[in-house]
Amino acid sequence: MGGNQTLHYTSLGELIKMKREDMEISLSELGRLSGVHKSALARIENGETKQPKLQTIKAIADVLELPYKEIVEHYIKIEQRAEVLQELILEAIEVSQFQLIPNVAQKVLASPNEDTYISLERLYNFVDTILNNEIKLLLYGEIITYARQHGVPKYIAKGLLQKYLIEREDFKRLEESYKDGEEIAYYVDFLSLDEQITFYYRMALHAHNIKKYEKCIKFGQMGMEKDKTKNDLKESVALAMCNSYVELEDHVSLHLHLDECEKKKYHFIIRCINYYRAIILSQRGDYEKAIPLLQECLEEVIGIRRLYRLNRLLEALSKSKNVDLIRKLIQSEENDFSFNPVTPHQYAQAGMYYKFKGTFLIENGQFDLGIEQLLQSISYYAMIGSYKDIIECSKEIFYYHAFFKKQTKFEIAGKLNELYNEVTMGEKRE
Repeated sequence: MGGNQTLHYTSLGELIKMKREDMEISLSELGRLSGVHKSALARIENGETKQPKLQTIKAIADVLELPYKEIVEHYIKIEQRAEVLQELILEAIEVSQFQLIPNVAQKVLASPNEDTYISLERLYNFVDTILNNEIKLLLYGEIITYARQHGVPKYIAKGLLQKYLIEREDFKRLEESYKDGEEIAYYVDFLSLDEQITFYYRMALHAHNIKKYEKCIKFGQMGMEKDKTKNDLKESVALAMCNSYVELEDHVSLHLHLDECEKKKYHFIIRCINYYRAIILSQRGDYEKAIPLLQECLEEVIGIRRLYRLNRLLEALSKSKNVDLIRKLIQSEENDFSFNPVTPHQYAQAGMYYKFKGTFLIENGQFDLGIEQLLQSISYYAMIGSYKDIIECSKEIFYYHAFFKKQTKFEIAGKLNELYNEVTMGEKRE
């Protein structure tokens, strides 16, 4: 369906007739081209058929190039059947007329033939069949608004949860989507048990990714209290809680948590127990014991998992001022280590690595190469909208230029400006 011509008509039949006559097409010819019988066309044009099937109108509209917007607006006025209106939504998606979708959704929800709860349930279940996340967000927004207006907290909760689960995947809006997720806590009792567990676990991982470690632990504990099963998501949350205790340097709670995970045979955790023991030794300043153990732990893993352990080992070596081993480690790791982050935490770890490497190189006589590494660090942090880390790296760059009395090169200033624009454009889109 297409066309930009504005037509004045009082009914869909009149619109079809006007367009057919304008194109000088007979009823017989239109019937042949559209596959709709001539008599059926005549009944539509003279208004005898009050609710023609959408497929029929589609076939006619494709031949006459009728404006899709006007077809949909007509159906919104006359159609009460939810299944037909839902079909219209799918048609709007197919032809990228997204702006029409909220109006159709509102008509589905306001159906006089159905109870408000049933209408919300019907549309909610329908949205689950749609693959396009942009459309899902539009429709969940309509569900949430309508549920608020009509006092149906269950669908406020369910709509907010689904909206959050989509929006949290935008790594550049992690802080904003986390705040949206917090609203769900007010409605959590209206969610099913499985939905509650999903909410708590996803919020725990989200909190960990944006360095809200106390919140990670809190949400993780709430989810585990309700979840009596054993599954990978639960173990991933338990692992994030371990990392949170480490970041908070709460060694007592970490020991208790590790013991509990070991009793429950969480394989993700059991494989990491020596690693966490090494971190505790390092945080307590016992580098003589920590460094060999961290080296052993590094050799236990491959791929992106090496990055976490590498960063911990480099941190311990830096505090113990072991420059030679740091240099050797950086060179050996980068020969066969590919950074390919896919999660926010992995992007943050990559940013941390390049920040460490950049600072190390600058302080050991490789200024230009070190600055390049700091810029690389910023680019990783920009991927997850980690503005605090971006600012810290930028300050490092300017600090070292001032300290070593270096002029800022044009290409470095340009790169910083490019990264700044990328970040601020992301903020504007939000």
